[in-house]
Amino acid sequence: MFAAPDQSEQSWRREVAHARELFLTQQDVSPNVVRGPILASWSRSHRRGVEADHIELPYVTDLDTESPLVTCAAPILRELGEQLHSEPVSIILTDAQGVVLDRVDSDSAIARYLDSVHLAPGFSYAERFVGTNGIGTALSEGRATLVHGPEHYAENLERLACAGVPIKHPVRGTVLGALDLTSWAGESAAMMQALAGACAERIERGLLNAAGLTELALFREYLRTSQRTNGVVLAVNGDVVMMNERARRTLDPADQHALMEWAADVRDESGPVTLICDLPSGLVARLKYRPVTGKSRQLGGVLEAQFSKQGPSVRREGASLPGLVGSSGVWQRCVAEVEACYRSREWLVLAGEAGTGKLALLRAVQARHDPAGHFRVLDGEVTRTPEAVDGWLDEVAGELVSEGALVIRHAERLSVEALVGLGDLLQTHAEGDCWVALTMSTDDAGADTETAAYLLPHFPHTVTVPSLRHHSEDVGELVPALLASVGRGHNLRFGFDAMQQLTRAPWPGNVSQLRSVLLELLNRRRSGTVHAADLPAEARSAIRRQLSQLEALERDAIVRSLTTHGGNKTRACAELGMSRATIYRKIRDYGIGGV
Repeated sequence: MFAAPDQSEQSWRREVAHARELFLTQQDVSPNVVRGPILASWSRSHRRGVEADHIELPYVTDLDTESPLVTCAAPILRELGEQLHSEPVSIILTDAQGVVLDRVDSDSAIARYLDSVHLAPGFSYAERFVGTNGIGTALSEGRATLVHGPEHYAENLERLACAGVPIKHPVRGTVLGALDLTSWAGESAAMMQALAGACAERIERGLLNAAGLTELALFREYLRTSQRTNGVVLAVNGDVVMMNERARRTLDPADQHALMEWAADVRDESGPVTLICDLPSGLVARLKYRPVTGKSRQLGGVLEAQFSKQGPSVRREGASLPGLVGSSGVWQRCVAEVEACYRSREWLVLAGEAGTGKLALLRAVQARHDPAGHFRVLDGEVTRTPEAVDGWLDEVAGELVSEGALVIRHAERLSVEALVGLGDLLQTHAEGDCWVALTMSTDDAGADTETAAYLLPHFPHTVTVPSLRHHSEDVGELVPALLASVGRGHNLRFGFDAMQQLTRAPWPGNVSQLRSVLLELLNRRRSGTVHAADLPAEARSAIRRQLSQLEALERDAIVRSLTTHGGNKTRACAELGMSRATIYRKIRDYGIGGV
């Protein structure tokens, strides 16, 4: 319990309750009255729009009551419940989202009260729904948290004291859920926190024993398979990936990563599976997957891989486009569709997010099929000024009577006057010899309606260029190709961890953003092996949106500080002037990894 030695319990409760009223009316609160972690949680709750006098809790009907967490925790919770018999305490287990999975009650009165505030199986007590509480705040901050009486954000929880402790996976270190002891405010809160911590440690030890048995059975099957063959062997489950020495010796990092991704995709298959997958190097892998099962559940699986050179196919044809790389199925299907439209001379709309390479793809198709042919690009952006529209339409009219290819770039940015005029010109020259393609960014959804009305009737096909995050297996090919395109970086090598980070990054700016990151890297070093810690901060953020300039500066400062201090968040907080709660939230909000 947080109380100064000369304060009574009632006096402290009144002061904190008053401080909460001040906070909720947007007045300053003294840190001498309210603990720092509680005040930080109040601030988070306020930013998330949590109502202090009324909470709306989501309810989950299909609880996973057979997960390893629930299985390991059940006997421990029951034993603790028996030890606390007749004490006004409830023991609560949640998942990582704060959804209550199990509750053991030692007192009927507090059980009825918890039911009245929906602190019961199926309801989520995540901080974003309830505000400051022992469960949600422990999960938000990743550490043991005691929330006592009026420290709760929601008024109807003031009568309770909650001691929550995160439960972490013993192998991966990820948070699986939380254990919470809840009693009436005024009870021995310090003892509750100690009991919750000890109980959580017992659950984690149980998870470790279960994980160890799982990995041992999987490891034995992996060894048997490795002894039986001289080829590449992998073993995978939800926690680990094992790869034999032949795989590490014969495959480059990009191919290794691609194999692990494929292995992860099939690890839950209940029966043998054989699949064919293209690797970034151009090899074709034939994977034979065999599940490994225990007494009552699947423990993972073992894969054997055989390799061959890529044979002739649509994918192979697309991969040979001048200046372009990429062997993934989704990219090659896009290339094949564009080539088919070019060969048949059917007009085409090429859509996709900014930076995906729409114009580069059209240039490459033209260069392959008619390298000496005429290719003209006119940008719709220039028509935003009224005086430029007539001249721009004259240029379009001149191109439409040629036998080459005309690309209208940024069609979503055309002014209404240009849209009307262009629609008339396309109607007039629909039977001409000029091949016309529009490129449209799907980032600007507001212009789609007008563009569709005036232009799309003239174009029988629309092909969408995939975002880089949807064919991330091509990053291993794109990196050396982009470095070669700028004429530098020939002495750079990328370690497995760096290539893995580049492959996993979401790249909201797509290939253009990847190129920008590589140029930034080249400004700092031009030889040696690049590891994940050497990558620019932008490449170590897993957020799927473009950050504002201020957000990008803040993200970069956090990454630099964490890197400088070896990932020590306490030291980074001191350097940046942030609380631990703030830096954890920023790391989560910006998707910062690799530190």
